[in-house]
Amino acid sequence: MSSVFIRQWFIILVFSNLFLFIRAQNQAPVPEYKFEIGGMAASSFYMGDVNKTTLFRNINPGAGLVFRYNANFRIAFKAGLSWARVSGSTSGMENSFPDNPQVSFSRNLFELGGQFEFNFFPYSDKFAYLNTKRFTPYMLIGIGMTAAPGSGNTFISPNVPIGVGVKYKLRSRINVGGEFTFRKLFSDGLEVTDDGNRILDDPYGIGGSVFKNKDWYSLLMISVTYDFGYRNCNCNNASSIY
Repeated sequence: MSSVFIRQWFIILVFSNLFLFIRAQNQAPVPEYKFEIGGMAASSFYMGDVNKTTLFRNINPGAGLVFRYNANFRIAFKAGLSWARVSGSTSGMENSFPDNPQVSFSRNLFELGGQFEFNFFPYSDKFAYLNTKRFTPYMLIGIGMTAAPGSGNTFISPNVPIGVGVKYKLRSRINVGGEFTFRKLFSDGLEVTDDGNRILDDPYGIGGSVFKNKDWYSLLMISVTYDFGYRNCNCNNASSIY
């Protein structure tokens, strides 16, 4: 067997294996993850009988844990457990209550809830051919339960969070985000005074419906989450992940 024949077959063999390797790489699944878990730091404030209109009055700290399921690039479902402190005071208010009571309160809130998120851009740091973005704003709505322990005046109420946020894929599997939400409560009994007994419950005596004359609180949060849970999909099939 001539050396020329051997060289020809060697070259053919090398290029054949190179072609198969490149083809296998192109067909290999690109890692994509469907779950996120992480923590958040927050600032909180209250709006109700002793703060009707002023945003970011009496800022307090908050913190929490977050778990997110990314159904696809546009839609996510989030569960969270959070703690926040809220406070308020009649001092310095332009309006006054009947009999002009001067009261203040401060309470710890604990919340467990779930939220639906819609991303304005398809969110991923991969699949550029699907026009994905590593940054997206989003909006959210959900349902939760808020509890505020107190001396003989424990407060429990459902809440409805409504808000907006932004997400950024800092690097593969690491997400950072910011979020601002209002939590609508279905009770007007959050304001327990410092003596632990008196509650400012409809101080003007005008009554209210389930959506009127009820308390609110807000959270401004920064979060860091980690991706996990490999998504099994045909990554060339846009409908399965878009």
